Amino acid sequence: MGTGPSAKKAGLQSKNKKYKKKVWLCHRNKDVDQIKDEIEKAEETGKPIKFKFDDELPGGGQFYCIETGMHFIDAKALADHKKSRYYKRRVKELKEEKYTQELAESYAGMSKEKLPPAHPRKT
Repeated sequence: MGTGPSAKKAGLQSKNKKYKKKVWLCHRNKDVDQIKDEIEKAEETGKPIKFKFDDELPGGGQFYCIETGMHFIDAKALADHKKSRYYKRRVKELKEEKYTQELAESYAGMSKEKLPPAHPRKT
């Protein structure tokens, strides 16, 4: 009875992959589009994004970074986060223009212009 690769249980790796995928999906950060939508809604209503005190969230949900969509334990952790490379990259991404269906169609060459016919009919 060794401890080598033949001694491991069969199917353990696939179970591990399923678990990792599930955990990753649960703890996944918000996408840039979702954050842009939240910011637009807050600007339309004129109310800042705030959370009520919640024991489940870190710091009771009081220290929230709008740009990354993350909660922090205290103000110092939030301030340190705002100096990080991840935060600065996310802010740069948020400054870019929002990707829309019209942009996708124009990049694909699907124009909405009315072009003259290539071979006009002569009558």
